Amino acid sequence: MTESIRPDIEGLPETTESESLFMPADFTISLSTRGGIDQQLLDPGSERRHSMRGFEDTYVDIVDYIVRITHRIWEEKDIGYIYDTYSHKSKVNDDSGLQYGRDKIVADTVHTINAFPDIRLYADEIIWAGDDEVGFHTSHRAVIMGHNTGYSRYGPPTGRKITCWAIANCVALDNEIFEEWVIYDTANLIQQLGFDLRQKAREFGNQMDVDSLKDQRSGDSERLPGQAKPPHLVLAKSDGFDVEDFIQVTYHNIWNRRNLSAVQDAYVPNMLFRGSTNRVYHGRGGYQSFLLSMMAMFPDLALQIDDVYWMGNDEEGYLTSVRWSIVGTHRGMGIYGPPTGRQVYMWGISQHRIMQGKITEELMLFNEFAVMQQIYRD
Repeated sequence: MTESIRPDIEGLPETTESESLFMPADFTISLSTRGGIDQQLLDPGSERRHSMRGFEDTYVDIVDYIVRITHRIWEEKDIGYIYDTYSHKSKVNDDSGLQYGRDKIVADTVHTINAFPDIRLYADEIIWAGDDEVGFHTSHRAVIMGHNTGYSRYGPPTGRKITCWAIANCVALDNEIFEEWVIYDTANLIQQLGFDLRQKAREFGNQMDVDSLKDQRSGDSERLPGQAKPPHLVLAKSDGFDVEDFIQVTYHNIWNRRNLSAVQDAYVPNMLFRGSTNRVYHGRGGYQSFLLSMMAMFPDLALQIDDVYWMGNDEEGYLTSVRWSIVGTHRGMGIYGPPTGRQVYMWGISQHRIMQGKITEELMLFNEFAVMQQIYRD
């Protein structure tokens, strides 16, 4: 997937071009069709459901590949299988930043399983796109459960049970994942372990790269070209529902133009929203309150969409995966305390269920613990 400026709108941030990526037009290859992860593990089948050149013969489709390698590595504890399923020069982006190489992935996996020896990853759904020529793109939504009976990077074992969401967006080719963006609900996990979240954020923030702390100045996010006003986007006219245009227009008008009334147009009244640190809202009002809180704390925030793909059709609806990033300055009151004037970077992955042109469900995870580290460090 290549990056390009949206050609018809001047001044918008760069977004990922998805026109050349194959988007499945139905849910034939999905966990919901298979009856869930248990059925996929017990009886994956033996015949290929689409072309998977270069992948091991045992996998029947890309969803099967993601489900079974995850189960084998994490729950069967065949951690060394990472050497077979990740490129030696793989790039992994997580709460800690960008990491290179599969050895770091192996080390982190050992660390996490040691902290939660009975860990289980329950795949909720896997949104996929692409093919075996350009790479399969997968957005793996899962619930992680386990008991903290071993040492973790957050402290000694607490014995407590944790349950939290995670989304891992991977790109795989020839049986190897070579790029991954994985977001955990880390702040929620730390709270469930019984630790003081702000104290941990300050502790970890003070361990950040010293070079990144040398210049304390921050300026306005480059949200607008010159002194122009942010454009008001409208949906392109087309015969069918244009998923990417809908996401681009909706996110821009809400986040960058601050048009919260656009929520009424894009979301159903009884929408369900799940977010980082156990946020759950039923209905558009709660979701608008969340948006307002973020905009109030970071008045100059600018959002850009970095990647988007989907599966589905107009009749059955769509499932989308949207990776995005935000730059903003902590200049307003909110849950993170008094304004510090510090510029923060946040990124996240959102998944949506869209029916009849409106969003009915959204799961949004972002690196909230990392945001708190940037704010609370001494």
